[in-house]
Amino acid sequence: MTNWMPSRESLNSPLHVSLATMIANAIEDGRLPPGEQLPTHRNLADELGLSVNTVSKAYDLLRRQNLIDGQIGRGSYVIEASGTGDQPFNFESEPENLFDMSISRPLFNSQHVDAMHSTLNDMQAKLDPALYLSTRPNLGHESHRKAGVKWLSYCGLQTVIDSVIMTNGVTHGLSAALSAIMRPGDVVLSDMVTHHLMASSASYFGYRHVGLETDKYGIRPDALEKACVEKAPKVLYILPSLANPIVHMMPESRRNQIADIARKYGLYIIENDAFGPVASDRQLPISSLVPELAVYLTTFTKCTVSGLRAGYAVVPDHLMPAMTARLIVFGWMATPLICELASRWVEDGTAKSLAEWQRREIRNRYEISIQELEGHDWTGHPASLHLWLRLDGDWDSSSFVAHARELNVAVSPENPFLSPKAPPQNAVRVSVGSIRDANRFRQGLGLLAGLMRRPREPLPQFAY
Repeated sequence: MTNWMPSRESLNSPLHVSLATMIANAIEDGRLPPGEQLPTHRNLADELGLSVNTVSKAYDLLRRQNLIDGQIGRGSYVIEASGTGDQPFNFESEPENLFDMSISRPLFNSQHVDAMHSTLNDMQAKLDPALYLSTRPNLGHESHRKAGVKWLSYCGLQTVIDSVIMTNGVTHGLSAALSAIMRPGDVVLSDMVTHHLMASSASYFGYRHVGLETDKYGIRPDALEKACVEKAPKVLYILPSLANPIVHMMPESRRNQIADIARKYGLYIIENDAFGPVASDRQLPISSLVPELAVYLTTFTKCTVSGLRAGYAVVPDHLMPAMTARLIVFGWMATPLICELASRWVEDGTAKSLAEWQRREIRNRYEISIQELEGHDWTGHPASLHLWLRLDGDWDSSSFVAHARELNVAVSPENPFLSPKAPPQNAVRVSVGSIRDANRFRQGLGLLAGLMRRPREPLPQFAY
């Protein structure tokens, strides 16, 4: 049992976080070496005048950071640092043997956690009270919108602070933009296979959602123009860069064609660019080509860490009053403290560095996908967090998802991504970032490839 003991006088609120930090510091500087046994929850609580629950929560934080472990009969003890750069904690609630490829989220490791802790510590030391005492301005604090102009330039969009609105991510901005432009019964266009939140938003708000034919570059211009003539749409919702889920990168020529058609028919464009500057081959946003008719949306959740739910909407002047009113209705304003954290990451270069790291890591996953899915029909990109896997033989999306789950592999079925009247695609979306270990990712892809090589069988033949 260790002789080292944290000081009660040095603890501050929240107590369990402060206690965990003190123990972590002692582990880092060698005062608590690997193999050292920690006091029991009860003994440490009695020594420091804390509740057993507080100590338990502190030990749980340390365990999730892979700093300590516990065994029945031995207690809690310091473990060897892995030195692998893996995530320093396990945030997944699913069983350890599940290959969860169903959720599109970015990869991350200890540098993301270190960056978050460092910024939070800085914010604790010096933070403008207006960020937590004020409920204005609804568009976002000026310093946050100024940082947004800088970040948007990395995304290829040159704008000014008066055109930028802070949002709680793309979904928040999408709801505000749709309702600012459209009314129930109006027509919104999108890819035939599109982001699942577009399909659900149209249903909730009472819009008529029409999916358009696409090719390998995205929405076909002839299909768009035909819909403009026949359907009198108000909005085109589009994901020209790493479209979720079908993963195309629209070339410059196609973007120009889309912009020309929008201008010709007075069609508003809502552009979802959630991946921001991650892709090195990204083209200029369509919004930059027709700014008077476009609402551009981006966020940090896909290129830094999932929990950084801050984003930007770039809005034409004449839509500002309507967008402001909808933001108030849907959430009053973007959360200032989260926007402050994101702004600091933009200004000090952290966000850009993490996006570049994401690009490198996702490229590695793309190379693994090429190897494991050889001979199969799929679409991906070196900077995309997911791939679109078309199924072989007589497989359909729902049965393949169910059979894959019996092999402890979770993937997304096609149904949530289909616009109304879209034909079956016989495909699934596979996340490349939701499994942190590259070898396990490879193993999961191998299971999917093996499943496709087999004939479809009734599920009762599988062992339970």
